[in-house]
Amino acid sequence: MEKLDPILSSPLRLAIISTLVKLASADFNHLKEVTNATNGNLSHQLKKLQESGYVAIQKSFYKNYPKTTCSLTADGRQAFETYVEAMKRYLHL
Repeated sequence: MEKLDPILSSPLRLAIISTLVKLASADFNHLKEVTNATNGNLSHQLKKLQESGYVAIQKSFYKNYPKTTCSLTADGRQAFETYVEAMKRYLHL
């Protein structure tokens, strides 16, 4: 059996990537709401995804408040598709 991508084997990171696959981008608050993650945990996992090259993060300000927007990179999309195909093989689908 092939080895699964350890970056995507984390449930929270997989949830983040799964959300971003469906959306062009998502802000931090939306990802927090969708994943039910704490601020600290979500920040930590986004940093890991950014370091792996799977997610691009843009920081800006909106009405004097910081805004973090995340989007999936081409490498992130490819890693997700590879992960899904590997899971299908594991499940014999």
